[in-house]
Amino acid sequence: MSNKNIWYLPGPFHQYQEDVKALAKQNGLRIVDANATESRDDEAEDVPEVTVRQVDSAPVLLIAAGGIDDGALQELIDKLSAERVGVIRLIEAVEGNAPLEHPGAGELPIRLFDALDAVHDIIISVTGERDNLAGEVQSLNAEIERLKAAANQPDESAEKIAGLKAQLDAANVTYRANASVESLEKAVADLQQA
Repeated sequence: MSNKNIWYLPGPFHQYQEDVKALAKQNGLRIVDANATESRDDEAEDVPEVTVRQVDSAPVLLIAAGGIDDGALQELIDKLSAERVGVIRLIEAVEGNAPLEHPGAGELPIRLFDALDAVHDIIISVTGERDNLAGEVQSLNAEIERLKAAANQPDESAEKIAGLKAQLDAANVTYRANASVESLEKAVADLQQA
């Protein structure tokens, strides 16, 4: 008695909407590409249903011998040439070799121009914001330097208070530790009058 656990599935497996490898593992099956072998030995009877992805096909120009419409073909060639020229001009503008100008015609050049124009606007906005922030940084640096200079200046009132306290200490006069300059000056003045 054989174990029928092989799922013969035409590859490639990425063409399916479902994750066929996960489905196989979940159902205890082993996938074999049905295109790679004609054998159907040990083919499982109960296999998951899968659906093929729908892929939009790209338009293809077919030219049959004798049935060529020269006018339509030339029109297509002219259109592609104009788009090529428009894209080249936009590339040159991005490289800095020409000004960025609207191409005027061609779907791809116009879409590329619109994208580049949007990027250009973003860059201008970011540059302006950067310049504003640079100005703020300069202003803040100047303020820091001013505060540092002020902090390094000797405190004249502290020196004055120390001198007044020294005079009162020499005369054995008591005073509050947190006395103001004015009260210390008054005490020294009273001391000199006495």
